[in-house]
Formats: sequence, structure tokens, C-alpha cells
Amino acid sequence: MPNQFDIEIDRRAVPALKTHNIVLGEGGENLFPAGVADMDFLAPPPVRKAMQVRLDHGVFGYETVPNALMPALTGWMHSRHGWEINPSHILRSPNVLNTLAIAASIFTEAGDGVIVQPPVFFDFYDILQENGREILRNPLILQDGRYTMDFAGLERLAARPNAKMIYLCNPHNPVGRVWAHAELRMLGDICARHNVLVVSDEIHGDITFEGHAYTPFASLGPAYADNAITCLSPAKSFNIAACCSAIAVVSNDARRKAFQVENSRLTVNKNNAFASAAMTAAYADGGPWLDEALEYLAGNVALVRAALAPLDAVQMIEPDGTFLLWLDFRAMGLMPEELTRFLREKAGWAVTRGQAFGVEGEGFARLNIACTRAKLKAALTQLTAALSNFKTETTK
Repeated sequence: MPNQFDIEIDRRAVPALKTHNIVLGEGGENLFPAGVADMDFLAPPPVRKAMQVRLDHGVFGYETVPNALMPALTGWMHSRHGWEINPSHILRSPNVLNTLAIAASIFTEAGDGVIVQPPVFFDFYDILQENGREILRNPLILQDGRYTMDFAGLERLAARPNAKMIYLCNPHNPVGRVWAHAELRMLGDICARHNVLVVSDEIHGDITFEGHAYTPFASLGPAYADNAITCLSPAKSFNIAACCSAIAVVSNDARRKAFQVENSRLTVNKNNAFASAAMTAAYADGGPWLDEALEYLAGNVALVRAALAPLDAVQMIEPDGTFLLWLDFRAMGLMPEELTRFLREKAGWAVTRGQAFGVEGEGFARLNIACTRAKLKAALTQLTAALSNFKTETTK
């Protein structure tokens, strides 16, 4: 039997965003589609079985949350990450971005500042701009191929009178850092001193590599949990982004009640039968599949590392986690638009432009490695050939 992760699935058989011309552009059907952050792997067998059982029932009227979902979620977070979640602190939401947007809407006002740590997930910027909030930028520090937080800069920004919130990305998209316990505690202490609410996007929390453990911010202790809103979803972990919803964990009673009021006002209170089935099965029975997926992804990281090691023009930022690699092409000396054109036209890559994550991302690109090893190997061969030609042309 072949490795389940080596099975090539035709993403174009459905309107997958990754392979759609919305992302690839006209004439991009032959590009290596590695921009959108989902996996090319089949969802876990328990998830597909649960959805099939639900389909076979044949009636799809209004439903409540299955009794098994919350125990599956809390059991997963306890067994995998040592976090005891009070079930009464859990709220459902359509997706993580919805939670981020509602948090900004109800806990800050127009003109208030929200801290971000670029290069960071581009939707953070969109949410804050669309809600009329000031984006307070505290760039990460890149030194010797590793990113760290600028805690001195964070202290200065948090002390500003209009600083009310921080969007934390834990683990961090796109640089692949899994923030350590001590780093999160330092961030939490700074934010507590200045009454800055921590809204933590932890959608990639399950995807970490050996030697790096995901620490849920709210698991640091009651005081940290009281000043936090945690955004969770099994979307990335089990490749079910199109058929699941999200979870918000809000320990503070007043904030949770405010969230409930806003959810009611926006009618964010309906349940999707297939999302409920998929999420319950994923958290209850998806562990063995995820362990195998993580091993396969680690192998893909090793493949990229080996392929890029001899190349002077590109450096892989070593990831602690996520299935997204942050690649540094600055040695090529290209402007951002030129780098995008090179990767697309010469290497045949459709990856996420680094500048989408902020000016700190100029000269970088984000590569999704959650694909078959054969496809990734072919893409790396294309890149190596393109870089060789580039070097020859620039030395003439």
C-alpha cells in the first residue's frame, strides 16, 4: 500500500482556491500551486467516515451542537497540549478571522491601536483597516536565520495610550516560529502591565516539529487567560478548512458575555451538520493521522533543506512548526515584483509573495509544503534550474 500522503489528488476536480485562477491567474494552470495554506492530503479516515454517516442520514435540518463535540475538543487540548479548558468558556464562531474581527470591533474603538508583529498573516492588516483601527507595527527581529520578538519595541507600543489589543500569531505565520513558554509569558506580562488585550490566533497549534512544543497562551495561568481571547480551529490540523467552523475560548466573564451579545446581534449562531461531524471526529479520532502527517511534513522540510543547502541565492528559515516555509531570496537582489515574476515565469512557482505579510517580507516568499513529496521534489528541481540560469545570466 502506498503512503497515504503520497497519493496525488486532483484539486482541480473541485473549485479549490489553491488551483483556481483567482489565485493562479490566467495561464497559471501549470504552475506549482503552493500559495494557499491548506494541505493536498486526504482528510483523516475517521473524519470522512463521520461525514459519510451524517450524509447517509439524509435529513439536514437545523441542528444543535453534538454532545460529543466539546468533550472531544477539551480532551484533545488536554491530552495533546496540557490545557484544561472550562467548557463554559467556549464559544462557536464561523471561522478564526470572524473571531479576530469581532474582538477588534467590540473591545476597541475606531482609532484605537492594535499591535501586530510583522511579517505576519496578511488578513490581520485587512481586518484592522476595514474596522478603522490603527495598526501598531512591532516587527520581529531576524538574526542568524531565526526570528524573535522585539520585547523592547512591544513595551514601547503597549505603553501608548491608544494601544488596546495585540494580535498574536502562535505559532507564527509565515515565519514558522512556535513561541516558547518564556516568550509568551514576557509578552503576556507586558500586555497586562498596559491593559492590552491579547487576541491569539492559534490555528496552527497542532502542527509542530520535534523539539518544539506549542503552548496555548491562555494555558500560562488564570491571569493570562483572563486577558486573552484564543482562536482555535481544526481547519489546518486535519485539512478540513472548507467543512469546519472555529472555537473562541474566552475566560473573562464580561468579555465572553459581550461576545455572546455580538454573536447574537450578527446571528452567528447556526450550526452546520457536516462541520460538526467533521470536527468531532477529528478531535476524537484524528490523532494517529495527524502524527503520520507531521512525520511526512518533517520529511518534506528535510527535502527542502537538502535541496536549498548548496544554493547561494535562497535560504530556508528553519521552521519550528506549520506546513509553511519562509524562504529568503534577498541574495538575488531583485525587487519584490521582479522576484514574483522570476518565481512564476522561470521556476513555475505560485507561492505567496513575501510583501503580502508586510514590508519586512520583501525579498521573501512563503512556500506551502503540504503536498506529495514527488510534487515538491519536482518543484525544487525547477527552482534549482531557474536559479542556475539566473546566475549564468547575471554573470555574463
